[in-house]
Amino acid sequence: MTSETPVTYAFARQKGVAFRPGDAPAFLLRKDGDRLGLMEVRRVVGASHPVVSCEAGEFDKALSDIYAYDGLGADTETADHEAGESLSRLIDEMPRTEDLLDSASDAPVIRLINGMIAEAVRTAASDIHVEPFVDRVSIRYRVDGVLHETVSVSPRLAAPLVSRIKVMARLDIAEKRVPQDGRLSITLGGQSVDVRVSTLPSRHGERVVLRLLDNSQARFRLDDLGMPESLLADMRKALAQPNGIILVTGPTGAGKTTTLYAGLNLLNEETRNILTVEDPVEYAIDGVGQTQVNAKVGMTFAAGLRAILRQDPDIVMVGEIRDGETAQIAVQASLTGHLVLSTVHTNSAVAAIARLRDMGVESYLLASTLTAIVAQRLVRRLCTHCREAYTPDAAELELMGLAGRSDVTLYRPTGCSHCKSTGFDGRTGVYELVMVDDALRKQIHDGARESEMAAQAFAQRKTLFQNGVDLVLAGTTPLSEILRVSREEGRDAGV
Repeated sequence: MTSETPVTYAFARQKGVAFRPGDAPAFLLRKDGDRLGLMEVRRVVGASHPVVSCEAGEFDKALSDIYAYDGLGADTETADHEAGESLSRLIDEMPRTEDLLDSASDAPVIRLINGMIAEAVRTAASDIHVEPFVDRVSIRYRVDGVLHETVSVSPRLAAPLVSRIKVMARLDIAEKRVPQDGRLSITLGGQSVDVRVSTLPSRHGERVVLRLLDNSQARFRLDDLGMPESLLADMRKALAQPNGIILVTGPTGAGKTTTLYAGLNLLNEETRNILTVEDPVEYAIDGVGQTQVNAKVGMTFAAGLRAILRQDPDIVMVGEIRDGETAQIAVQASLTGHLVLSTVHTNSAVAAIARLRDMGVESYLLASTLTAIVAQRLVRRLCTHCREAYTPDAAELELMGLAGRSDVTLYRPTGCSHCKSTGFDGRTGVYELVMVDDALRKQIHDGARESEMAAQAFAQRKTLFQNGVDLVLAGTTPLSEILRVSREEGRDAGV
């Protein structure tokens, strides 16, 4: 409900009656709407406007448009005030009616969603999962890459929660059979946060995941990512090249996009035309032309990349190379004098070369265009206020490649009030970097095997696992975190 709409969402939905403000104000009446309800709305509005009859689907869409910025979407003052409210208290205060949409106001649902998002921002969660089951609705937060169930509420709240979130994200509340994606922006305590919303039909109702995107991350610099000094220097050298392809690899949630944005921030000058094609555009970067993929209208990565190459770019960022067509266009863009930044889903840096070969890119083209490949993971940082020192046993030393050493001290999490008893405080990146020099370029051209290229690439450089061991020895993260994200790499390296 906006300030111009003196009718609650709950009343409008239940009675099939709404008031549409704006340049063409009108009363909307659903085909099966309550005419007595229409009379009440006309009395509350206190003005004469035409009555428009709507089909059910058309009426639901109109409700989405009218009430989209209700609550946390537009009411910044309310959201700021409720940021400090306890999520548990909000749940306790929920009315015990059978259906919240039948109550006189939908404010309790709005307050609960505000509280959920405020709690997520307060705990630095990256995602909120709303998952309906037969006996409860589970609300889980992903903090530092790990999911935790914060609360569970009555299953009767599933439909009101999902409907309200869909309204705020301007999704179709009448469509529950197919997945939907949307977006909304909020302000909490003066902090601007974009929320990406994804819904998915499930057995007991629609699951919703809200991805919280902190706009401050769009201003990350390479220095902020936690790269070792030698690796950081090589990364800057690669970005200084006038053309070529720089790839960032790793699984979903490894921070690849943040690394690319940090690179773009370094390159972002008025003398350069920087264009991106992403799916979706996560953060807005001032001075960079960003285009979003829309497969429904044929706007794929390949189509977007082909189009932006006609926009006279100096630097091109492709959110992900997923298919052979995109890979071929990226290679051609590099050959014609552009610097191309992109990501590939592989487990190691060298594996990206094999992946591009599998997509149909000729080896001689890869040898001519690849400049650098970064592989990365995110690990949780130990809380410096409560981490506990200990002497590792023989098995741990062997895993780290330090068998026989007796002077090694490691740290493990314990938990305190500062880290909310988790033992961890934020995350940092673990990286490996392959610079494509003449020797590796010849191997790529000759179609060498992945193991042969890895031996050449890391003859003088540390692998992801070895850089992770350095973090363990520095007391930044426990060994369990490195083994969680790079166990296979460690075995391959023979440590």
